[in-house]
Amino acid sequence: MNGDLTGSLCISPCACYRRSNAVMDRDRALNHSPCANLLESKNATDFSGLDLGHCLFTSILPSETAAQVLVCIIVMLTIFSLLVNGCALLGLGRSEDLSWEPRFTLLKNLILSDLLLVLSESPTIIACLLMRRTLPYGPWCLTQYFLDTMCIFCTILTITCMALERYLYVCQAIYYLHILTSKRLCLIVGLTWLLSGAAATVNMILMSLGHKAALVGTSTTGLLCEPDTLEIHLGFPRSVAIFRKVSGFTVTMLCIFSYLFSYFRIYQEAQNVVQPFQQVNRRARNTVLFYCSMLLLQLLPVLLKIVSDALWELEGIATTASILMDSPGWTTAGVLHIILLVLLQVPPCINPLIYGLRNQEVRQALPRLIWWRKEHHEVDIPS
Repeated sequence: MNGDLTGSLCISPCACYRRSNAVMDRDRALNHSPCANLLESKNATDFSGLDLGHCLFTSILPSETAAQVLVCIIVMLTIFSLLVNGCALLGLGRSEDLSWEPRFTLLKNLILSDLLLVLSESPTIIACLLMRRTLPYGPWCLTQYFLDTMCIFCTILTITCMALERYLYVCQAIYYLHILTSKRLCLIVGLTWLLSGAAATVNMILMSLGHKAALVGTSTTGLLCEPDTLEIHLGFPRSVAIFRKVSGFTVTMLCIFSYLFSYFRIYQEAQNVVQPFQQVNRRARNTVLFYCSMLLLQLLPVLLKIVSDALWELEGIATTASILMDSPGWTTAGVLHIILLVLLQVPPCINPLIYGLRNQEVRQALPRLIWWRKEHHEVDIPS
């Protein structure tokens, strides 16, 4: 059958010969690969000399070059994220002029969430890439899953609050300080972490229904304990999948609609106030478009997860593998997993740039942070 298909697609005898040889080499490699036999076998004791974690790793990343490139990408994104978030957080903390403003309090909360997300994800991914094996199921896997779930929920809720804060600042300026008092602001920040922790806790409780002691120490199918990886490893517990998808979709839609409402009202306010001034009006329109486009970039990992969940529910990811991927060795699930790993590192890199360093007050605060020691020594001390 392969020969008939190959012959029908060839345009010359030489091309047919090369293509048929490539097909036979691929089939021979797939049929006689020890890792392929191990992954297909239900009895792993027959392949005691093989490492299941390494075999699962090669099923995700069959190319050694791709693994090396991915290590470099994750390391560079991690270093950049830590530097940018660290500088922005220190700059906001050292500046007395910015510390009292509600938007910068929310920004600091967003940065803390991003830093915790990076510190829980990046070392795990880098360790798996360097060891060339998938992440084993155990205490750190569950801890990392809990932290990731909590941080992602907290990030989305904080971005929602930041959009509503801008709406109050522009459209309800008279009541702004009366609404966002220091006590209410602390309550809002606390609620973002409380709700995020509650969602993560419920996820863990439902996930524990599929937990088995025999699974501890066994290799998962991913480089990170993200939802699909754990659900596959625990036998697809239906309750946690339903709760995760419904809660994630609800919070994401709440963020998107709050963002659109806030910035649409801000744009309307700018139009009404500066109608004769087309240049200022154009600047307001560009600002709204910028923040809305950045929101899509921030939520890209979450939106990708929603799309992949829809594929699982509607068609099944396995049925679309042959359509989406035609390269031997690469699988659709593996490619989606790698894309998700990279995209999860992007929002922590861009959040301080969007909401912090793009702001003129923050940019002015950073040089004061750099020369803080010098200024500190130049303060006059009364004798």
